[in-house]
Amino acid sequence: AWSETLRRAKLSTDSVTVRKLPDGVTVIKVAAFTKGVGDAVRTAVEQTPGRAGIVLDLRGNSGGLVTEAVTAASAFLDGGLVATYDVNGAQRSLHADPGGDTTRPLVALVDGGTMSAAELLTGALQDRGRAVVVGSRTFGKGSIQMPSRLPDGSVAELTVGHYRTPAGHTVDGRGITPDLEVDAEALERAETVLSGLGDPS
Repeated sequence: AWSETLRRAKLSTDSVTVRKLPDGVTVIKVAAFTKGVGDAVRTAVEQTPGRAGIVLDLRGNSGGLVTEAVTAASAFLDGGLVATYDVNGAQRSLHADPGGDTTRPLVALVDGGTMSAAELLTGALQDRGRAVVVGSRTFGKGSIQMPSRLPDGSVAELTVGHYRTPAGHTVDGRGITPDLEVDAEALERAETVLSGLGDPS
């Protein structure tokens, strides 16, 4: 008889890290959209003091659970469309929950490693006019995976379609072009943009 040792992979609980910059800007870095990340982003937004600006750092975020990305979008939107996709010829929509913070200055930081669910979130914030997107063009993985039951009873994540942003843009193979394209010192540029988004009063 042969034996095999299986080791449980440790799920990273620090998919979301929050830090405050000296100028008062809060940086919310999201590494991947694992379970609970959407709520963690919402909590981080709620705990950001006063009218302080937020940099949502999605650089190197390979995606994850679409539902978590939609929950994260809900932290910055008051309901409304996040994305659409087609399943078996029928169009489906993903909507944000109402009650998000719609006025706080927001910059989304992206790069070529920003993929999938992270692009879905970026596209929603950009198209809805909620965030200024800074960085370099995103990866361009716009497929939607859904759990589907196979004939033998097992469940597999199957690609059921490709999503579009609220303005109808296809991300797959194209990526998202930032409002401000920068490679070096992207975070510093994001801070500069935020200072210009602040409340003039």
